[in-house]
Amino acid sequence: MKYSVFTVGLPEMTIEEALKKMKEYGYDGVDFRVTEIKEEFAKEPPSYWRNNYCTVDINTVEEKAEELKALADKYGLKVNALASYLTCTDDIDKITSVMRAAKKMGAGRIRVNAPKYDSEKGYKKVFEEALCGFQRVEERAKETGIKAHFEMHHGTIAPSASAAYALAKNFDPEYIGVIYDTGNIIYEGLEEYQMALEILGEYLDHVHIKNACWLKKGEKYGADWASFSDGYADFPKFFKALKAVGYDGYVTFEDFSGKESSDEKLKNNLIFIKEIIG
Repeated sequence: MKYSVFTVGLPEMTIEEALKKMKEYGYDGVDFRVTEIKEEFAKEPPSYWRNNYCTVDINTVEEKAEELKALADKYGLKVNALASYLTCTDDIDKITSVMRAAKKMGAGRIRVNAPKYDSEKGYKKVFEEALCGFQRVEERAKETGIKAHFEMHHGTIAPSASAAYALAKNFDPEYIGVIYDTGNIIYEGLEEYQMALEILGEYLDHVHIKNACWLKKGEKYGADWASFSDGYADFPKFFKALKAVGYDGYVTFEDFSGKESSDEKLKNNLIFIKEIIG
C-alpha cells in the first residue's frame, strides 16, 4: 500500500513546501488539487476551498505539468492523481486538458465527479445525464490513456458504494473508476465496509481517508469534519476490509479538522494510520 496527500488539505503551504514535508514524513505520492484560482480570493487568509496556496490552476495545468513533475521528482514523490472539481457533464475539452496534464506528470488518473442530485430534475434524469457525460469522458480516457474516477460524495448521485456502482458498472473499469472516501460516507452513504468494497469490485480505483462526526448544531444534528483519531470512521475495521478485498493501491490523506496545523496533521496522521496497519 502506498500513501499520498491531497493538497487541498494544506492550504497555507506552497506546493514545494508541501512536497518537501511529504517527503520528510514518509509519503509516497501526491494528488494535486486542480481548479480555477480566482483573483478575488487572493487577499483572503489561506483556506481549504478559496485561497488555497497548494492548488494548481486548471487554466494553466498543461503548461505547468512538466514543472510540477520535476518538483515531485525532486522530492522523490509520484504524482498519483490530478483531483479536479469538474463533473462528467462539464466541458469535455477542459476534462481532456487535465488528462493531458496528468499524462505529462506520469499520473494515471484524474478525478471527474458524478453530478449533484437535483430534486427538481429527479434522480433518473440526473442519472441519464451522468451516463451521457461519462460516455464522453470514457472516450477521452481511451484516447489519452488516463483513467477518470469519481468520488463517493455526499450531495451527488453517488454517495454510497451501491449508488456509485450503479453508475460505474455501465463503463469499462480500465477507464472509469470510483474513489472510496471514509469521511464523506459519514455525511451520507455509509455501508458495511467490506460489503461496500466488494460491491465496487473492479471499479475500486482509489481510496481517500479522512474523518467526520455528527454534532448538534442548534436544534438539529449535522455532520462535520473531525481529526483522524476523534471521528466516527473505524479505521482498523476499514483497513482490514481493504486487505480482505486485496486492495494495494494508493491511500490518499485529507484532513479538514482544525485542531492541528497542516504540518502536524501531515506528520501525525501517517503515524496514526501506520500504527493501525501494523
